[in-house]
Amino acid sequence: MNISVIGCGYLGAVHAACMADLGHDVVGVDVDPGRVAQLAAGEPPFHEPGFAEVLRRALDSGRLSFTTDVSRVAGAEIHFVAVGTPQQQGSYAADLTYVDDAVTSLLPHLAPIDGRPAVVVGKSTVPVGTAERLAERLGDAAVLVWNPEFLREGFAVQDTVAPDRLVYGLPVDETAAAAARDALDGVYASMLERGTPRLTADYASAELVKVAANSFLATKISFINAMAEMCEFTGADVTFLAEAIGHDDRIGKKFLRAGVGFGGGCLPKDIRAFMARAGELGAAQSLTFLREVDSINLRRRQHVVNLTVHALQGRVPGKPVAVLGAAFKPHSDDVRDSPALDVASRLAGLGADVRIVDPAAGPVLRRLRPDLGVVDTVEEAVAGAHAVLLLTEWPEFVGLDPAVVGTGVAARTVIDGRNVLDPASWRAAGWTYVGLGRP
Repeated sequence: MNISVIGCGYLGAVHAACMADLGHDVVGVDVDPGRVAQLAAGEPPFHEPGFAEVLRRALDSGRLSFTTDVSRVAGAEIHFVAVGTPQQQGSYAADLTYVDDAVTSLLPHLAPIDGRPAVVVGKSTVPVGTAERLAERLGDAAVLVWNPEFLREGFAVQDTVAPDRLVYGLPVDETAAAAARDALDGVYASMLERGTPRLTADYASAELVKVAANSFLATKISFINAMAEMCEFTGADVTFLAEAIGHDDRIGKKFLRAGVGFGGGCLPKDIRAFMARAGELGAAQSLTFLREVDSINLRRRQHVVNLTVHALQGRVPGKPVAVLGAAFKPHSDDVRDSPALDVASRLAGLGADVRIVDPAAGPVLRRLRPDLGVVDTVEEAVAGAHAVLLLTEWPEFVGLDPAVVGTGVAARTVIDGRNVLDPASWRAAGWTYVGLGRP
């Protein structure tokens, strides 16, 4: 099928490349000439395992191209809108400027193909009610379907080509709904043939699926972090607690690891936008619990700072502190709302000599935060350090040999902000091990 993808950031670029790799003819459109040039040259503008290979393969096939000229979408049967919806400045609400601009840019180029209406597919995460409003703007020019994405950074290629479910938000009109469903089925034919569940619903339900899922995950993470706080007051071990309750299949073990909390470009801004939208709808009380979820998450960062200050006996200025990790999660270079970066910034603000190392986010951090000390190796980060903080659970950090790391530090104190290290082996190597919610 002939497809256009409007917005070639993280979501759009991965979607465009994967769709072309599946055999579709795809044109990706973005307003950033630099990003378009990078993608067209086969150079990923972000770190994502497996994406570079898919991008190059799709470009080499001739089925994928990138442009800043939106008129090149003419002739496409389906147009995916995959632009960002960041948090508004000074508000919890989502900024829909890019979504509205994308639809406005598409309108002059929408036309029936072989007697079938053009189909516009929304993939951006938006407040409930947005799809209905956009469908009215499109009018008779195209049929709108809302198809939320469920990508995990670090697994985006896998989640695009082999999702655990496909959700279609369809219009009320049965004829229009059938046209949109059939068109999207054509795009995802290989996935449907493998048995991927396809769930169809109205616009509002499809919009709510994404924010409800993210809110549930955020709540689960903040719950175990709240239990970690209780464990620190009682002397209990949150890792044992998580294991024990995780055996209950109604609860499950995933997302039950206490630590410095969640971050990134999705969970924090999505739960805040959800709260803002609930307030606009007069349903604020339904989501008041998310305020505490957000509060628990944010105070975990200050807790790690407090633990570090205590480890330094209150003498922070000038003390070298090694921070292992800058990205909000491993296998990504995304530092948006990163707990690791937040902790490092707060310690730097207290006068600590912070040295940060991250396998992927180093170049990004050097560009965005030239005021922070970014180094290339763990050895450089820990040299002379009075405290070592593990804040992003990259495998190369989790697998460090505590005896080897200990040869370069000034004081053997490690703060495990992700509860992923083995306390016994680190203590056996002479380290003072500090976990979160662990005795």
